[in-house]
Amino acid sequence: MSVLLAISGMPLDMWQREFETLLPDMNVYTPGEPFDRRAIHYAVAWRHPPRSLNGLPNLAAIFSPGAGVDHLLRDPDLPHVPIYRVVDADLTGRMSEYVVLHCLLHLRGLLRDMQNQRQRHWAPDPLQPAAGNVRVGIMGMGVLGRDAAEKLLHIGFDVAGWSRTPKDVPGIAMFAGEAQLPAFLARTDILVSLLPLTEETRGVLNKSVFSGLARNGRIGRPVIINAGRGGLQNEADILEALGDGTLGAASLDVFETEPLPVDSPLWDHPSVIITPHSAAMSDHEAISRRVASQIRAVQAGETPEGLVNVTEGY
Repeated sequence: MSVLLAISGMPLDMWQREFETLLPDMNVYTPGEPFDRRAIHYAVAWRHPPRSLNGLPNLAAIFSPGAGVDHLLRDPDLPHVPIYRVVDADLTGRMSEYVVLHCLLHLRGLLRDMQNQRQRHWAPDPLQPAAGNVRVGIMGMGVLGRDAAEKLLHIGFDVAGWSRTPKDVPGIAMFAGEAQLPAFLARTDILVSLLPLTEETRGVLNKSVFSGLARNGRIGRPVIINAGRGGLQNEADILEALGDGTLGAASLDVFETEPLPVDSPLWDHPSVIITPHSAAMSDHEAISRRVASQIRAVQAGETPEGLVNVTEGY
């Protein structure tokens, strides 16, 4: 049995060395080298080169080394085999760190303080709210969303979650479906998006959603944090909402086009924090170990954690 690493945008030699160590009884190939396509039983794919997964008659499963699988599902020629995404404690923890960091940043008004610092202007905020007086709403209550929600709750934030289907998370006010979205938005001061990218969620962060956010929050105008997928957000709507006061600030880790074009007005906007799709940039060794364990489970006839529902898109 052999493994094909169909990966773009990451150092292939590094990944190949890891998998050769973790799976010593298997050959590990990359698309640019010669190999017997009939020998490939497993593929690890991230933004794979076009048609690199085709013509593999014995392919049994595809593994994404990330939490998202939209990069796979948009391939019209994707083989009809089970797909597994990574569910890894390291990745989950790093995403929660990002969400907590940015919620605290906006809670404590750090953007304002940084701007004052550049102007050498001393201006303490006498009305600094406590975390318990700030309402965070998380869209997407899967593994990542739930972990972030629990950590924000521990700090003291008033946390709610929204998901497409009903879920029960102890201590978290839960909302579900289109019918409950307005009520969820109306009680949200900081909106965190950790949704998967599907046809239903594409462009969901738009002016309609922004206008539904709370207008009576203790941090002033509402804030958005998107650490999910760039396709979730309408960047023209974000800029318009920041300009007309519908939004007060935005933390964006993902973008419609990546890398973010140098001429994007988001770069210079004083109320936008940009990070380079690094919110959950997990350690490649940890991810390799997790994917290798998934491969071993499939090889043993088991179904490991992370099986993707292709119809739902996650």
